[in-house]
Amino acid sequence: MNQIIRNSISAAHRAAVATTVAACALFVSAASAEDYIIVPDQFVYCTTCHGVELQGNRSVDAPRLNGMEDWYLRNQLEAFRKGWRGTHPLDLTGMEMLPQATVLDPAGLTAAVEFATGVAPRTDRPTTVSGNIERGAQLYASCAACHGEKAEGNPRLNAPRLAGQSDWYLADTLEKYRLGIRGGSTGDTYGAQMRGAVSTLPDAAAVADVVAYINTLY
Repeated sequence: MNQIIRNSISAAHRAAVATTVAACALFVSAASAEDYIIVPDQFVYCTTCHGVELQGNRSVDAPRLNGMEDWYLRNQLEAFRKGWRGTHPLDLTGMEMLPQATVLDPAGLTAAVEFATGVAPRTDRPTTVSGNIERGAQLYASCAACHGEKAEGNPRLNAPRLAGQSDWYLADTLEKYRLGIRGGSTGDTYGAQMRGAVSTLPDAAAVADVVAYINTLY
């Protein structure tokens, strides 16, 4: 059954990517040199999912990368390379990213991080998750100890910025931690900590409430 689901999602993913590539081509052809980012040849494939300006693409479950901290992006690419992410049988979106990260050698990984973090977050971030903001504020109180009162992040605690990230991606990620799809690999210390923290969220509604509150901090 999982194989059938994976095949179905992969087909849908390929179709969505094809649509995204076509849209990117139209965007670039219509824009002036000042209107879009010049993408290094070796990272053009990143934009087919994450967008021309790495603003993310919900249709292919690709999160926003522009504005992400360099240390966090490096940590996540390393997590894929170490098999901490993208190897759980239910982490279908992680499986899509896994081969993209594992082909990077150390120099390539550094170059990828430098490219992604060098793209300024110029585009608006759409809000797609709704929930009970007041309840979300109460639930977020424990999150603030690491991620900050304004969800600004704290590199000393390896806690990334949450404000400004794609809200659907935050919700999906929290659900993966809540269901044990992420953060359960041996050696993934910070993932395990996050999994424990998310265990305080009893259901998907609580996840939506927290994310809805985080949306107010951006």
